Amino acid sequence: MSRNTQSFVLARWFASSPLPAAIEIDARRVTAVSISGQGASRVLSGHATEPLPAGVVEPALNGTNVHDQAALARAIRAAVERLSPRPRRVALVLPDTVAKVSLLRFDKVPAKPQDLEQLIRWQIRKAAPFKIEEAQLSWFQGVALADGGREFVVMAARRDIIESYERACDAAGVHAGIVDLATMNLVNAVIVASAPASDWLLVHVAADYATIAVARGRELIFFRNRAMDADEDLAALVHQTAMYHEDRLGGGAFSRVVMAGGSSRGAEVADRIRRRIEERLGTSVETLDFRAAVALRDRITIAPELIDALAPCVGVILREQVA
Repeated sequence: MSRNTQSFVLARWFASSPLPAAIEIDARRVTAVSISGQGASRVLSGHATEPLPAGVVEPALNGTNVHDQAALARAIRAAVERLSPRPRRVALVLPDTVAKVSLLRFDKVPAKPQDLEQLIRWQIRKAAPFKIEEAQLSWFQGVALADGGREFVVMAARRDIIESYERACDAAGVHAGIVDLATMNLVNAVIVASAPASDWLLVHVAADYATIAVARGRELIFFRNRAMDADEDLAALVHQTAMYHEDRLGGGAFSRVVMAGGSSRGAEVADRIRRRIEERLGTSVETLDFRAAVALRDRITIAPELIDALAPCVGVILREQVA
């Protein structure tokens, strides 16, 4: 979907118009990734990371995000120029904290798309901390309900915030064909590498927040984002999610528990978080590894820290390339 119609998109797990490259922007860095090939021959053909000075970007739901657009544009340009060939169109991945994600249940889904949009806007209006008229909305179908209804996953962000990131891309000479959230594309990476058939849990540990997502196979059924510093608090939140999943979502033990991004807090902290989650859930926690879906050029080795850094970009490119 083009930026002229709706720039902030995640209409389904996999979208059309394949993009060969992606960039992720967070408070600390810009990461660029390119993938070549199709089908089973996909190869990680390039990647680059450019650090951002403190204060250039401060991701937030309801405040100024880009404080120095020129500095951000320079970092984006430097990162994409290290990819070969240099991309002109990219997928843009942003921190989960720039948008509000809600799961809405409708007993009866309107037949007309415009009526569905009005219904979604009415529901989101009640919870969004900004005017709905100033919001960029996107949604996709979730699970079908037993009574014939449907759940929808809805994302809302301030339009001016999304546009501030897009303008930095434009200034760097690249067009953000789609804009998406980090955790959504970590889910994509797991699904493409090895799609679980039953309920599974993803724990995304970012430098300054944590997101917990539960999917039923390929369908998202739970999403929670929190500012999070202490790993013990995160383990407790994961345990609460497991109890909610069992009591309210009709689930049992998770078929898989995947952790991503832990290295953003250091290897020792990441290992401690993983072990505490395992203790809380009584099951093993694996770290996200996209190499089952994307080969590495010339059999290069890759550190866990780099896998964490590249995974959101890899996920959004895989969504674009796999239909």
